[in-house]
Amino acid sequence: MTTTERTDTPPSWDERTQLSTFLDYARATARAKCEGVSAEDARKAPLPNSPLMTMSGVISHLRWVEHWWLDVVFLGGELQGPLAEATDEDPDPEMRTAVDVPLPRLLAEYEEQNARHRRLVSEHDLDAKAERPIRDGLHVDLRWILLHLVEETSRHNGHLDIVRELLDGSTGV
Repeated sequence: MTTTERTDTPPSWDERTQLSTFLDYARATARAKCEGVSAEDARKAPLPNSPLMTMSGVISHLRWVEHWWLDVVFLGGELQGPLAEATDEDPDPEMRTAVDVPLPRLLAEYEEQNARHRRLVSEHDLDAKAERPIRDGLHVDLRWILLHLVEETSRHNGHLDIVRELLDGSTGV
């Protein structure tokens, strides 16, 4: 049974609240899927052809993906952390290096960042354009970034489901 509180029902029905609620729900689901995972299992990659697909790796990826989209693309800030070391040969260093960081620390860093990003979202108009363009040269708006983060986080929650079930048989959440 999970102790992580989460809801997909927004307290009000305006667009910002609905988008923020769904993103928070997806974030909380990722945290809930990690509850009770042993330190050893958090670093295991149970899919033979996916050596980076660990519980720790996925949480690290989610944390750094949010950094990319909100701090770097939207605000125009500097790329930090393991993503700054990405290369064609090592495109996912945030997943590879996560095995050296305890899962509770990864989850705490993710939650701290989520809180900061909640404030950022509350302070900007959904129509505000990103400082940096995406691959095709477009400057997306905050609304697009939030929708993308809901999709990205939810997709990786499916990965966490599979990995967790393979690790210890836990399902649901």
